[in-house]
Amino acid sequence: MAGHDTQVLKGILSMLLLRVLAAHEDYGYSVVVRLRELGFEGLAEGTVYPALTRLEGKGLLASRLVASAAGPARKYYRPTEAGRAELDRATGAWIELSANVDRVMARSTDPNQHDHDHDHDEREQVTS
Repeated sequence: MAGHDTQVLKGILSMLLLRVLAAHEDYGYSVVVRLRELGFEGLAEGTVYPALTRLEGKGLLASRLVASAAGPARKYYRPTEAGRAELDRATGAWIELSANVDRVMARSTDPNQHDHDHDHDEREQVTS
């Protein structure tokens, strides 16, 4: 995946799948296409299908088979109540994590610039 760290994606894929499927139930290949359209161009089907199976095995997704005129029946997935709860939990954790990362990334990258509050705390400890 150009521009995406595969380890980061692996860590958030379940949340992304639950979010995409919370909007409306869908089948595996369509989920891949939707995520590619949302910026994950290099996302492999071989990454998504096992993740869908894991989420279903954990009780976070339910599925049903739907006949298809274009070939074999398709397995449509949708979040269960537990899946929606996990999506809420994961979304909150992601918001907190991304805010913390943003704070770190917004700081100066100058190694000679120190955190003034931290320096002040150290001076207080030395003079006490």
